[in-house]
Amino acid sequence: MRMPKRILVTGGAGFIGSNFVRLMLSTYPEAEVVNLDALTYAGSLESLRDVEDNPRYRFVKGDVCDPEAVAAAMAGADAVVHFAAESHVDRSIEGPAEFIRTNVMGTQTMLDAAVKFRPSIYVQISTDEVYGSLGPTGLFTETTPLSPNSPYSASKAGADLLALAYMHTFGLPVVVTRCSNNYGPYQFPEKLIPLFINNLLADKPVPLYGDGLNVRDWLHVEDHCRAVDLVMRKGRPGEVYNIGGNNEKANIEITRLILKDLGKPESLISYVKDRLGHDRRYAIDSTKLQAELGWAPVHSFEQGIVDTINWYKENQDWCRKVSGR
Repeated sequence: MRMPKRILVTGGAGFIGSNFVRLMLSTYPEAEVVNLDALTYAGSLESLRDVEDNPRYRFVKGDVCDPEAVAAAMAGADAVVHFAAESHVDRSIEGPAEFIRTNVMGTQTMLDAAVKFRPSIYVQISTDEVYGSLGPTGLFTETTPLSPNSPYSASKAGADLLALAYMHTFGLPVVVTRCSNNYGPYQFPEKLIPLFINNLLADKPVPLYGDGLNVRDWLHVEDHCRAVDLVMRKGRPGEVYNIGGNNEKANIEITRLILKDLGKPESLISYVKDRLGHDRRYAIDSTKLQAELGWAPVHSFEQGIVDTINWYKENQDWCRKVSGR
């Protein structure tokens, strides 16, 4: 088992990254955490105010495509967890180039640095979207063929393959994780759950794509971070591990849950034109992760969504600051 002394987290000011930084600092009292983040629209130091004065935490502002910034952050790290990515599908449809730059070229820059600095483990954080769209039955496993359907998912699939190629070519100890849709605190407000919560708190309509029947497997961000921690310490280099919440919900179900919790009418649902190439269903099989590393989610969706709604209700100042409102 690897017990890292210095962990480099890229994208640590983003949604999942900030939750992971917080987990590392609280779980490993002797470990240092270096956070490399370019602070684009979806990254904010507001998400890390509670740890910014921790002597074991260091923030480095930099772009993962900048070799000098990456080298400065990675030097001395014995574990690298690469979260940094452009991740909003709609934005990838409007402007694919930035996704290719950050997700593919940025990953290459990270991998080149890792070949030089030789961390004991390099965790490539990916997504179930690389597998494409499922029919009404079945689950994604680690051997499901990659079949990405958006510029975002294609860029992540490319990054995964590049990372695994660096292991086979350069002996870099790479592990890839692919997660389902995350929810929880500190998620940028343009994503479905925080967007709908914030709109409904202001009595604004919520824009629901198509017929609302697209299905996703929802995973609490804290369960995801716990899984990544296990993979970082115990995962086998060269392997892929799927991380899912076993909570398949149609988007209309999520919408109605939020409406009910906030006491808002269904008349606030605004059905809008469907996203281009919108995948119908994702669902993850996490058997490998559970069997090999002993992971299991601890958050039930029923309680997790209530806790998430309450967090956004209580943190409207954070929402305004990170949204620039």
